[in-house]
Amino acid sequence: MYRIIYKSRSVTPLNWTLVQDIIMSSVPSNEASGITGILLASETHFLQVLEGKFEDVNALFRRIFHDDRHDELSIIGFSVIDARLFRGWGMLGIGTFELNTKIESELMEKYGAEEDGIRFPLEEWKALSLINDVKLMRELPVWKK
Repeated sequence: MYRIIYKSRSVTPLNWTLVQDIIMSSVPSNEASGITGILLASETHFLQVLEGKFEDVNALFRRIFHDDRHDELSIIGFSVIDARLFRGWGMLGIGTFELNTKIESELMEKYGAEEDGIRFPLEEWKALSLINDVKLMRELPVWKK
């Protein structure tokens, strides 16, 4: 089993409708391929984790790499894993749009700021920590299948 984590910059400002569209279109093929994961989106960036068999994760990442909705793609981590962190999720989508000021300030203090939003880290452990912190917040828009 493998896990890849990447960060990319959206070529247009992101909103919850676009994130939902991405999730809804990816879930059927992810489930068919046995891929699980999470997509975290700010107004300017994506942070995504994909887990599954090497061939499936690699094939999906190649498709994602050529998607013209984003650029400046950086691989944060690619690891052999013993267990999935996102078992049972064809894809979980979390948008950090319009966070309440207190939560956004706390996350920017912990992880930094980027283009007036939360900075998505380039270190694997920090990226997973951020995803965990955001996942625990109840007032964020979340779409799970």
